[in-house]
Amino acid sequence: MRNASVSRRSFLKGASLALGGLMVPFAIPFDAAAQEAGIPPEVNAWVVVKPDDTIVIRIARSEMGQGTLTGLAQLVAEELDADWSKVSTEYPTPGQNLARKRVWGSFSTGGSRGVRESHEYVRKGGAAARMMLVQAAAAEWGVPVAECVAANSVITHAASGRKTSYGKVAEAAGKLAIPAEVKLKDPKDWKLAGKRLARLDTVDKTTGAQIYGMDLKLPGMLNAAIKDCPVFGGKVKSFDAAAIEKRPGVKKVVQVGDSAVAVVADTWWRARTALDALPIVWDEGPNAKLSSADIAAMLKEGLDAPDAVVGNSNGDARAAIASAKRKVEAVYSYPFQNHATMEVMNATAKWTPERCEVWTPTQNGEAALAAASEAAGLPAAKCDVYKLHLGGGFGRRGAVHDWVRQAVAIAKELPGTPVKLLWTREEDMQHGRYHPVTQCKLTAGLDEKGNITGLHMRISGQSILVSVGMAIKDGKDPAVFQGLNAPGPEASIGYTFPNLLIDHAMRNPPVPAGFWRGVNLNQNAVYLECFLDEVAHATKQDPLALRRKLMANHPKHLAVLNAVAEKAGWGKPAPKGVFRGLAQTMGFGSYVAACAEVSVNKNGKLKIHRIVAATDSGHAVNPQQIEAQVEGSFVYGLSAALYGECTLKDGRVEQTNFDTYVPLKMDEMPKVETIVMPSGGFWGGVGEPTIAVAAPAVLNAIFAATGKRVRDLPLKNHSLKKA
Repeated sequence: MRNASVSRRSFLKGASLALGGLMVPFAIPFDAAAQEAGIPPEVNAWVVVKPDDTIVIRIARSEMGQGTLTGLAQLVAEELDADWSKVSTEYPTPGQNLARKRVWGSFSTGGSRGVRESHEYVRKGGAAARMMLVQAAAAEWGVPVAECVAANSVITHAASGRKTSYGKVAEAAGKLAIPAEVKLKDPKDWKLAGKRLARLDTVDKTTGAQIYGMDLKLPGMLNAAIKDCPVFGGKVKSFDAAAIEKRPGVKKVVQVGDSAVAVVADTWWRARTALDALPIVWDEGPNAKLSSADIAAMLKEGLDAPDAVVGNSNGDARAAIASAKRKVEAVYSYPFQNHATMEVMNATAKWTPERCEVWTPTQNGEAALAAASEAAGLPAAKCDVYKLHLGGGFGRRGAVHDWVRQAVAIAKELPGTPVKLLWTREEDMQHGRYHPVTQCKLTAGLDEKGNITGLHMRISGQSILVSVGMAIKDGKDPAVFQGLNAPGPEASIGYTFPNLLIDHAMRNPPVPAGFWRGVNLNQNAVYLECFLDEVAHATKQDPLALRRKLMANHPKHLAVLNAVAEKAGWGKPAPKGVFRGLAQTMGFGSYVAACAEVSVNKNGKLKIHRIVAATDSGHAVNPQQIEAQVEGSFVYGLSAALYGECTLKDGRVEQTNFDTYVPLKMDEMPKVETIVMPSGGFWGGVGEPTIAVAAPAVLNAIFAATGKRVRDLPLKNHSLKKA
């Protein structure tokens, strides 16, 4: 490890930083270290061109259904001037990345950062490869490089008309020095990037050829099932291994850490049924009686507590509210929610005293490597992680790799044997890293004309950064204030108030929180967008008109809001019995808005008919993928709004499967009309932002339909039947 000039401790710390989106510095990610390391010939770290002209583009970010592989490959292929029909992708491993001085940069795929934080250096990888290929062809012909051009994987010498393919000069190109300066194309000249290209992974997924972690089979592999204490903070008190050790196929019973027991068998079903039969006594610890009501009381106390840190402020909101002619106040709350990925947590590990290897779906290969290294008791240089496509991530497979640690711990008990650990759905549901629980009190001071003179938002609830073990400064978790920040490039508020105070009273219950798709933007958009709707109705103003007044200094926020209002027909009569609601926000570098159309029948049954959604992500690498991401985000966001809630009783999560944690059904899904409106000049994310406007747009439409204001989710807990 010392030979790589990186200590084990510094690697683990660096991987943790990458989790939070704090990019660890690294050199331009294409250098001559490949030849020194004895890696097979390549043009550079990003591009391998084979003699048959097929091109392999290496992508460090993870594919979990969002299209990252295709989008990043488009950017590389654009600068490479490649024949798209010959392009495929592969993952480098985090071990290779470490050995090559982090040549591929960050492996973290979260916070909608896959494209927006790596676009520049992946494009430079493609551009550098093209320059090297052209230089190799020019050298072979004995002509100036300036006389040669590349297009569609073919290099042409303009003066003589001679042509050659990338495959014919790739080996020579790989021996050249990396260009010191690399110029990128102007987006207006893109031919592949910015186009609606089909995804590269679709065929394998539709034919069943795609291998996920749950499918993986290795020679001599054993299978493991695991049970962790169902109470947060509890431990294993005792278990009777002898009761099941002689069952067919059972190989070993293993205690994993302080709180879990695993059974290893020749098949997973035998492991799981033996585990179900294993007598285990739990020490349930201090949280054995913890309930949702206890946590709600803890958060309620924080709404008026003095120990709050300020996230955003201007003027003197308290004084403005105190002297206001009128006040509007409301308290909102947002529950714990589970990621509920279709593919449960799993990893296959093989351990020997000399090396540890792990095969797993992960949103961050480097963090998985760090977890494997620590659990294996080996330096990272003696470990590696082989990343597989994810059957859903949503943040669960990013910041915390508890299942990887478990798999390695189990594999250590059977040296040299690959062991696949597969959680049950129940284990997955009760041992998640949940969307943080929060409450919010909003108070607005109004003048005699109904204008907002001051706004105070007090958030009380969990810190994700504290929960996942990341450092915060001065008691402030900046992630809490997503969508409420001062104007800037990341998650800024879209309104100007003459006096504003947004603060946070941190209250951390013993339920582990994590980054959940959309993160804190989800509840913050509900709080602010629904409260502004309340102010509009209380002052007899049109909700769109009120927003427009407050958005004069926020043109990009206003542009997406105007786009959905126009397309949805705001201000014009809706179909009979149909009512509309608006919401907008800015998060993950993008500006988004939505208009929902709903109806509520006499029995209180909600029908969401249509959602019009606009996204300005600056640049649009693949508009088709953006549309798909927006549509998918409403499935996720509406599932959360209608049904998503994890409750606690006796210290454990009560929802254990999809019968009690219900996703949106196909007949409940509204028509989604997506407006992709890239304004250029910046790079925003698209996987998460529109989730945040799903709930508030629908809640505001429900109020328009029923006169009922829903201030806590999910909607399944409320009757919408008109009085």
